[in-house]
Amino acid sequence: MVSAALILLIVVVFIVLLLLFGVVGFNKLRKADITAQESLGGIDVQLTRRADLIPNLVNTVKGYAAHESGVFEEVARARGAVAQAAQNGTVEQKAAADQALTGALGRLFAVAENYPDLKASANFIQLQNELSDTENKLSFARQYYNDAVSRLNKLVQTIPWMFFSGVAGVKAREFYRAPEGQQAPPQVQF
Repeated sequence: MVSAALILLIVVVFIVLLLLFGVVGFNKLRKADITAQESLGGIDVQLTRRADLIPNLVNTVKGYAAHESGVFEEVARARGAVAQAAQNGTVEQKAAADQALTGALGRLFAVAENYPDLKASANFIQLQNELSDTENKLSFARQYYNDAVSRLNKLVQTIPWMFFSGVAGVKAREFYRAPEGQQAPPQVQF
């Protein structure tokens, strides 16, 4: 016959293992959520950096093309929308503001095409290079965010981790997507 002490020991070990499993599940979900949150912050950093480069770029182009005020106003509005979305917007708002700024910049560069002296300006070239570098970093940040969200969403939606998602306060997140009808990049000639 199995003694009562042995049964009690088995029950205690089972409860301890169950608690450890619960802690592991909780921590795994929270870490995945924090990674997704941090990666969204990376997008915000790059959107803000790009928005900070815009005034210098606009001022450089303004010196050559003062009569193109509509383009400058559009860029300024789009820049403001990106800065606001980066501060407190949803993923969808960030994507829409990002796309609007990309389109406005395309029109700004189209204006710059008409001014050969501007295209040869060292300041303009440097700003173009910085903007290109930022666009690359922004693209990487978007992909990193989507990868983190994919990992999180898989955990939240699969057994056994889905049982801990409520306790951990973690839920599935939205992917960073281009707004509807704007998946293709704008055509810009440099």
